[in-house]
Amino acid sequence: MTDKKAVVLLSGGVDSTTVLAIAKSENFELYALTFEYGQRHALEVESARTVARTIGVREHVVARIDLRVFGGSALTSDMPVPKDRVGKEIGDGIPVTYVPARNTIFLSFALAWSEVLGASDIFMGVNSVDYSGYPDCRPDFIRAYEQMANLATKAAIEGTQKFTIHSPLITLSKAQIIQKGRQLGVDYSATFSCYDPSDLGEACGCCDSCLIRQAGFLSSGVVDPIRYRSRSVSA
Repeated sequence: MTDKKAVVLLSGGVDSTTVLAIAKSENFELYALTFEYGQRHALEVESARTVARTIGVREHVVARIDLRVFGGSALTSDMPVPKDRVGKEIGDGIPVTYVPARNTIFLSFALAWSEVLGASDIFMGVNSVDYSGYPDCRPDFIRAYEQMANLATKAAIEGTQKFTIHSPLITLSKAQIIQKGRQLGVDYSATFSCYDPSDLGEACGCCDSCLIRQAGFLSSGVVDPIRYRSRSVSA
């Protein structure tokens, strides 16, 4: 048993699953944290449970909060999810799938649990594809949050812990992330990325997240193993 503990934010998607595998490869004892926050794509929570079991974690917490009380996002309201957007459109501006302050909220929960566990390391799967649109996926945000964490916690002030926010995917493309995961033996069949799945659990194939995922698998030369209602990206 390692003395190194890490809290890993685990959504059940490609990025967070890869980050969980990276933390495991670095010999951390894994504590996975997933959020059921009122998202319309709540099927990702079941994917996170499967991933946590498959990769192997010491403990997996599913925290239930309801961001629907605020709305403001296509993921937490009846606002339609954008479909069939081309690459330039996806990267232009902040999309309506942005959930206000989501990563700030998630990291705050992770920080609280880390302080209780005595874990100085927090891992999250933000990457270069996401931070082109989401302001809380940028390197500046990660650095600023880490600084705040070391100013706002009893453990840091007393010198018993110094918190580090790890974002090992932040400069990688989706294809590079998938290739990294395959090198670590990740099985992506349990992962889920779609913002607007069918009642049968099929990915829509045409929301921004599906399009980015499909393009990443295609570029990496790896077959995407999940089910789609339709595939908008093909070889």
